[in-house]
Amino acid sequence: MKVYISADIEGITGIDHWDEATIGQPGYELFREQMTREVIAACEGSLAAGATHITVKDAHDSGRNLIPDRLPEPVQLIRGWSGHPYCMVQELDRSYDALILIGYHSPAGSGANPLAHTYTTEVSQIRLNGQRISEFHLVSFTAAHEGIPVVFLAGDADLCAEAKAYDPTIQTVITHKGIGQSVIAQHPQRTLQAIREGVEGSLRRLKEYRPRPLPEHFLLEVDYKEPSRAYRKSFYPGCQLVADATVHLQVSDWFEVLRALEFIVLT
Repeated sequence: MKVYISADIEGITGIDHWDEATIGQPGYELFREQMTREVIAACEGSLAAGATHITVKDAHDSGRNLIPDRLPEPVQLIRGWSGHPYCMVQELDRSYDALILIGYHSPAGSGANPLAHTYTTEVSQIRLNGQRISEFHLVSFTAAHEGIPVVFLAGDADLCAEAKAYDPTIQTVITHKGIGQSVIAQHPQRTLQAIREGVEGSLRRLKEYRPRPLPEHFLLEVDYKEPSRAYRKSFYPGCQLVADATVHLQVSDWFEVLRALEFIVLT
């Protein structure tokens, strides 16, 4: 069994401030440690279920957060960013059996996590076919594009609810609930136990999971915080400036959505 784990930090247990997600700032080392521990728990659950190959993508900010020598020896770790449109699931392909998400968070425009955003803090919202989307949706659609099911998610309470709405079979672990600029978190050790057990249980039931079908058409809409940024990004091929701070793009190929995001959001 071949498993892919993508890990972010803003949905790690108890994280509450941008300093705690930023290399060199107060609190970062504490939550880097917790991010690493939650990924280790996911790896341990995968191995207990019979995984023979595990790829982990460090998918937060610099891509250089996880402590490599703490991960179980069979793990292949992807650090940094290649620039490929698959982004947070770089190198994911049809050879994998399952996708697991650790430390994921609510999207830009949400009040459910003090660190809510989608890819960057420079956009106020990203919508797909009229629905506000998160990084969870982006990687889940990419997995579906490759024929791979998302089987497990650990992150904030509202994102876990969104994941269940997307696919009720996904096993979730709530790490904390955001209220304004605060979070209410369970004890970190409980998160680790729940991740370990949840991942193992999901993978043992792998035959019950199916990738969700993709829409036949995609309308991508991006709201920027600065109208000047929207104007500049509207020159990406196929994009249209439809409001002072909004561009949209209509395509029929999921990879074209990802390619556009690489240039109109990530750069």
